[in-house]
Amino acid sequence: MASYNLSNHHTGPFTLLGIPGLEEYHVWISIPFCFIYSVAIVGNSILLYLIAMERSLHAPMFFFLSMLALTDLVLSTTCVPKTLSIFWFGPQKISFPGCLTQLFFLHYSFVLDSAILLAMAFDRYVAICSPLRYTTILTPKAIVKIAVGISFRSFCVFVPCVFLVNRLPFCRTHVIAHTYCEHIGVARLACADISINIWYGFCVPIMTVIIDVMLIAVSYTLILHAVFRLPSRDARQKALGTCGSHVCVILMFYIPAFFSILAHRFGRNVPLTFHIMFANLYVIIPPALNPIVYGVKTKQIRDKVILLLLPKGSQ
Repeated sequence: MASYNLSNHHTGPFTLLGIPGLEEYHVWISIPFCFIYSVAIVGNSILLYLIAMERSLHAPMFFFLSMLALTDLVLSTTCVPKTLSIFWFGPQKISFPGCLTQLFFLHYSFVLDSAILLAMAFDRYVAICSPLRYTTILTPKAIVKIAVGISFRSFCVFVPCVFLVNRLPFCRTHVIAHTYCEHIGVARLACADISINIWYGFCVPIMTVIIDVMLIAVSYTLILHAVFRLPSRDARQKALGTCGSHVCVILMFYIPAFFSILAHRFGRNVPLTFHIMFANLYVIIPPALNPIVYGVKTKQIRDKVILLLLPKGSQ
């Protein structure tokens, strides 16, 4: 197999163009993007602060929620600042190592988000189906093992893609018609066969996420079965209420994710402008909405947020 020298083929930085066809509207598009990104930063930061400082939130459910908030911060911060600089100042250059770093954290955060949602579904399953064993199953040691396990799995799933891109020679254009570096978009600029990039980059992460979705579906099937066997209506409503915010976040994450991936892979007639706009919305809207959903639907967090923003002395 031929090997390529990094210095010979990665001769210069890449240029990120932004959203093709909408260049004249970049400044206007940046206004909602900047606002939503600010909401994501503030919302997730408040969530992390409350979970860290409030002893009543030191529970497995909120530990996984803090992981989700941290991962959402990484996901949005990996892409949005560079995107805003393109909207404000025109096409921006990014070094090849910088591009590899960006695409790694982008895709790693996506796979890790999926794994965290699976861990949260398992937490809800144990809490509702085996409440008396909850503290013995989800011990601090077990939670740390789950956190390390899903983080390591996500790393192992995507780190090969970095090496698959790094081996490619880029002897043609270094111009990327996008606002950030993503695996297949960068690989398609190479002057070499990228079949392995396409198949690994599409099949392995997608199969990993599909397995997560199937396990989440099994968890919630068992949860619903247990809930509808509860004797009282109030008990059923309380049990379903504890899952409501998680279900909303699951739907916000997976529905647009699968739509974007399938449209990117099979939607040959979908305009490039739509692909890129949707991809940008996906890395910014779920991170902004997740803390809002949990803040509204989770009573413990809602009460702490109100107390933080409106101290007793000012009420």
